[in-house]
Amino acid sequence: MIEPGINSLLTKVDSRYTLVVATAKRARQLTEGAHKLTECNSDKAVTVAINEINEEKITYIRTKSGIK
Repeated sequence: MIEPGINSLLTKVDSRYTLVVATAKRARQLTEGAHKLTECNSDKAVTVAINEINEEKITYIRTKSGIK
């Protein structure tokens, strides 16, 4: 089983879409050399990003309400 679970992660964001986008953007930052904000045993960028979101080390700002 993957930890943290999807239900735990969804309490930190407003939707699955937001979770995917925030994770992907943070993983890209980590791949490009950003420093980890959490103590994580993994070197995989996506795993680190998910743990940072779960520990509320990163946040997001919604810039638009939708496509018009």
